[in-house]
Amino acid sequence: MKQYICIDIGGTSIKYGVIQEDGVFLTTGEMPTEAQQYGGPGIMEKAKRIIETYKTEYHPEGICISTAGMVDCEKGKITYASPLIPDYTGTEIKAELEKCYGIPCEVENDVNCAGLAECFAGASKGSKISVCLTIGTGIGGSIIIDGKVFHGFSGSGCEVGYMHLPGGAFQDLGASSILVKKTAEYKKLSPDSIDGKYVFAQAKQGDRDCIRAIEEMCEILGMGIANICYVVNPEVVVLGGGIMAQKEYLKDLLRKGLDKYLIPSVAKHTRLAFAENQNQAGMLGAFYHFKGRH
Repeated sequence: MKQYICIDIGGTSIKYGVIQEDGVFLTTGEMPTEAQQYGGPGIMEKAKRIIETYKTEYHPEGICISTAGMVDCEKGKITYASPLIPDYTGTEIKAELEKCYGIPCEVENDVNCAGLAECFAGASKGSKISVCLTIGTGIGGSIIIDGKVFHGFSGSGCEVGYMHLPGGAFQDLGASSILVKKTAEYKKLSPDSIDGKYVFAQAKQGDRDCIRAIEEMCEILGMGIANICYVVNPEVVVLGGGIMAQKEYLKDLLRKGLDKYLIPSVAKHTRLAFAENQNQAGMLGAFYHFKGRH
């Protein structure tokens, strides 16, 4: 059975593994990205070490890359990366790795990969049109139509984090990092002294400040998701990111927020779901992206 190397490059960690053509991982691992310390060149060196290790143990027929940043999928090139990953913009991942190892390489944005993973083996499996949002430090989005990523004209389709809402950009109002900052403000604490787990633990104990911050986040997410739905009309909106592990607490609040801003005829045809692939989403989606191009 054919084997492929998968690497998921995030701002904090790099996840990697070898997957069979049936979608089953034979092995996986993880290492810190150390992006601020080593930047884009350091990331490429880490990717090469992973590939060289796996090439001695397995017989990979392709390299599947999921990565933070905006990606030109045809060239396998990073067209834009935030300052969180210095010297990454312009990196020719596909060309460099194919030259080094002589096997095909395909590269896709990490949120697009998450959307593909959910479409083929997760919460939106079987849907014709789906939207996948990752709620974390910022908010990322992808649109999957008939099993393919909708990239838009220049590759920036579904960059919904930058969408403007009353008060600011979507990700500056509704990301999980903002939930922590708001809670700290309400409780007059340092934002560095608490995290999302603290907020939900206290909310479940009846803490009004934490409950208020969560409800405000769900209201903003409902407004933003509704705006996306009016344009795209997806069958399902899949929500991912670490905070969505609290789905039992969040699902009714998010549904309430969405229904507030969607007219009933659209709301009744729009399903909310939570991502199922968790830590393997980027790698799995990179594999499905590779398969789609070969």
